[in-house]
Amino acid sequence: MDILKNLVLGTYFAILTVLSIYGAHRLWMLVLYFRHKKDVPQPKGDSNYLPHVTVQLAIFNEINVVERLVDSVIRMDWPKEKLEIQLLDDSTDETRGFAQAVCARYQALGYDIQHLHRTDRTGFKAGALHEGLKVAKGELVAMFDADFIPTEDFLRNAVPHFADTNVAFVQGCWAHINRDFSLLTQVQAILLDGHFVFEHTARNRSNAFFNFSGTAGMWRVKAIADAGGWQHDTITEDADLSYRAQLKGWTGVYLKDLVVPAELPVEVNAFKSQQHRWAKGNAQVIRKLMKTIWMSKESLHTKLECWFHLTANCNYMLMVVLAVLMVPAMVFRAGTPWYVLLATDGPFFLLNAVSVGLYFGLSQRELTDNRGWTKRIKYIPALMGLGIGLALNQAKAVLEGFFTDDKEFKRTPKLGVEAGGKSVQKRAYKVPKSLVTYLEALFAVYYFGALVVSIYIRKWASVPFLWLFFSGFAYMSLWSLSDVPLFRRLTTEELPDEVDENSFVQ
Repeated sequence: MDILKNLVLGTYFAILTVLSIYGAHRLWMLVLYFRHKKDVPQPKGDSNYLPHVTVQLAIFNEINVVERLVDSVIRMDWPKEKLEIQLLDDSTDETRGFAQAVCARYQALGYDIQHLHRTDRTGFKAGALHEGLKVAKGELVAMFDADFIPTEDFLRNAVPHFADTNVAFVQGCWAHINRDFSLLTQVQAILLDGHFVFEHTARNRSNAFFNFSGTAGMWRVKAIADAGGWQHDTITEDADLSYRAQLKGWTGVYLKDLVVPAELPVEVNAFKSQQHRWAKGNAQVIRKLMKTIWMSKESLHTKLECWFHLTANCNYMLMVVLAVLMVPAMVFRAGTPWYVLLATDGPFFLLNAVSVGLYFGLSQRELTDNRGWTKRIKYIPALMGLGIGLALNQAKAVLEGFFTDDKEFKRTPKLGVEAGGKSVQKRAYKVPKSLVTYLEALFAVYYFGALVVSIYIRKWASVPFLWLFFSGFAYMSLWSLSDVPLFRRLTTEELPDEVDENSFVQ
């Protein structure tokens, strides 16, 4: 029994130590951010710098949002004769005909817009972008995913930075048109805000590598080619290419105030699918590039930031083990004086809780549009709980990235949801339930039982932690299994009903 106790408690504290290191790194990101807050990137070009620009819009079965996407790109402020738009369409449903009609409408008005459809989805999004570049006219290429709504001034603000011939890419900041839709969208928005407000800004302005985020940004075509082009041996082709380009000596520019609105997934399974793809893709990038990064001549600061960025999702594997061990650890330590527990566990939990609270709470204050930011602080505990609830989903993704060769890109389908819940949905898509969902439900039951017992025996100090784990797993599993009409099912698999594409042509 002593051996088992020592093994459980040793593993328990080892995991808390590693998680605390990442918690300390979050605080370091805050230090870097505020140290460089005033170092706003300044463009070398001005309004007279007007290179030819290609805008690439990669879509797959996105009938709910494709018209909104194209309409917003058309409205961008750039000379018509120097703007090319490529609608890179891999769709297998009626999106194809609808997208063709949208493009034809603008072609008739004199816009250089092409509908490029592939029947062979080799390389998925990376393959579509690569094929589009073969016929692109621009020396610069902007990219927007289907759920984004580019602002009119995007090109006017981004392009001047390419007057510096060493700049490979410019990344804008994501905003969220439907952040107030539900608890889930509020938490997603805050999670993304932390990344885009603090991580990108701190890394870019402290001269470390930062990753291109796949959308709401631009590339120099020459830099793409020099870095080896779009490759599809990972499913986060954006991070892969941006790291390869920076290893070749190119630089990126992050513009925190270049804000591009986008739609957040409103359904739990769509959210989990998106997070799974990002975690799996980063694990694949670790396999592909981490050794090269560490063997490069880059600074230790750059190497460490690459490490913390790419390995962050690996912590979910530790979270799963911690979720299994937390209750046995409490049992083994039953009878331990409260002040001993406070001295041993307190610093770990305090560091992680404080770092999460400060990091994501302050991100709301530092947003370009931070109106009502204090009202969002109340969602931080839910963010912690849902972060725990994601552990099984993300751990599975990381393991797949490390130990399988599966490169299938599963896109996150969109409803066309806007602020207030208004939707222009033309077709419903669904996400199939996975084994992970049922495991999440089992963890919820496990922690509910532990919570009840803890209350019964009056172990009040354990209740907040048990509740956090229970609520996270319960939310993820119950909403994943629920068929509540409010959250329409989203997926790459269409429902069997047919829709007449001609009914959508204006």
